[in-house]
Amino acid sequence: MSNYKPSPRQWVADQVELYEGSGGTAGFKWRDTDLPVIIVTNRGRKTGAIRKTPLMRVADGNNYILVASQGGAPQHPEWYYNLKADPKVEIRDKTEVHPMLVREVTDPAERERLWKIAVQAFPNYQEYQKKTDRLIPVFLAEPVT
Repeated sequence: MSNYKPSPRQWVADQVELYEGSGGTAGFKWRDTDLPVIIVTNRGRKTGAIRKTPLMRVADGNNYILVASQGGAPQHPEWYYNLKADPKVEIRDKTEVHPMLVREVTDPAERERLWKIAVQAFPNYQEYQKKTDRLIPVFLAEPVT
């Protein structure tokens, strides 16, 4: 992909390279854990470049829940703004790649239901929420039909 711009965070760029370079047969665990990750591919809102971000794999049926936690940092991750600007993404889940549309979940009941699923998959999200004053955004990625 000639328009791909790797993350400035070396560990992120390395994981994406391993995951994508292997066709999804390696690099699909978060750092030194057994927790699965997906790769979210989207377009940068400022540069138009292709961006790829490993996120925790949190599924809700055929949909994926994307949590903009950034480890509980006070600001949203850059990819949050990219998804708000252009909701078309591709999600790589190991060897499968799915075109999807994302939407930020703003309905309180729906957000609470999805948040519980996300915390069950990755309990650190609860700690991240406690570390920040912002409400951590939740997106739902749904298959393109």
